[in-house]
Amino acid sequence: MKATIVFAAMCLAGAVQAQEAPVTHEVEDTFDNVAFAVESAIIGAGLVIDHVSHTGEMLERTRADVGSDKVLFTQADVFTFCSSIVSRQVMEADLSNVQHCPYGIFVYETPEAPGRITVGHRAYDGTMEPVEDLLHGIVVEALGLE
Repeated sequence: MKATIVFAAMCLAGAVQAQEAPVTHEVEDTFDNVAFAVESAIIGAGLVIDHVSHTGEMLERTRADVGSDKVLFTQADVFTFCSSIVSRQVMEADLSNVQHCPYGIFVYETPEAPGRITVGHRAYDGTMEPVEDLLHGIVVEALGLE
């Protein structure tokens, strides 16, 4: 039993390492403006934000506790949400796509690049392509791209 768990963990670790890089866009603006635009675009798409993870605040608050002196972000948030229409579509195609829900869009600013805000999400393909399209549309709307 123990060997099976170790093998499964090794397989999962390999799958995580093989993931694609996230889809990102950079804009020159304030963090608050961009985060508000992302939030508004999610809501404007008729979706409900399940949670906003203030990841940057957590990492800064715990920095000394974990023995680090490196400031990673000036601010970083992750918005999580789901779409019943898109989720049903991708899960009807493959039930294991449930692992990807809820979906997330991250927004961050680093100390090295103040005023340059990065917005992104995981890259999806195959049966998850409708989610990729949804996330892309939200980011395009939020950043005024295309």
